Amino acid sequence: MKHPVLFDRRGKPAVNWNAAVKQLARADGELGALISQVGEFALAPRPLSSAYEALGQAILRQQVSGAAADSIQRKLNALYGAKHFPSVEQLARATAEEVRVAGVSGSKARALIELAAKTAAGEVPSPAALHLLSDDEIVEALTVHRGIGRWTVEMLLIFRMGRPDVFPVDDYGVKKGFQLTFGMRKLPHVKTMARRAERWRPYRSIATWYLWRALELPR
Repeated sequence: MKHPVLFDRRGKPAVNWNAAVKQLARADGELGALISQVGEFALAPRPLSSAYEALGQAILRQQVSGAAADSIQRKLNALYGAKHFPSVEQLARATAEEVRVAGVSGSKARALIELAAKTAAGEVPSPAALHLLSDDEIVEALTVHRGIGRWTVEMLLIFRMGRPDVFPVDDYGVKKGFQLTFGMRKLPHVKTMARRAERWRPYRSIATWYLWRALELPR
């Protein structure tokens, strides 16, 4: 198996993930029990080569299943003859009606077009520039754009930038995993989650991954 890598602010490998998992288990016994059930940490972020492409794909994945998002992505690529994602130039000059032919909602179509236009204008930071920013600075820099909220940026931070200390408290899967792991009758309040997660710093991304895996365990 390819071993996961987490990165520092300059995009350089910086975290001994095996030691981090052990530290989390020592810091929180109940989370440690989940870690024992799930097994080896297996998050391997994909390198961020294009903020535009990564954010565009993230917009398509908002509030739909992975299978639905993949289907829309394929249709959008076919519409523009793209291998991975339509180019900045293609979407910057597109209309919402054209993009919606691929099954993209009107609001997402407008968000994609605006993202492309702002990328063309140099208003979206490059991956190199993003790697120099803190997590909060990246959230601030990217959520100014239409259709990009904090959750979307947090997914970018975890899955594309490999930042080790991200905790998306508004993610349903994280909330449900937290509920199951800590034996709660209802979904937890974000303040409850945030307080508990203080034990997990500076490896909250790893804890997040394990909370997602909690949903896959037999009950």
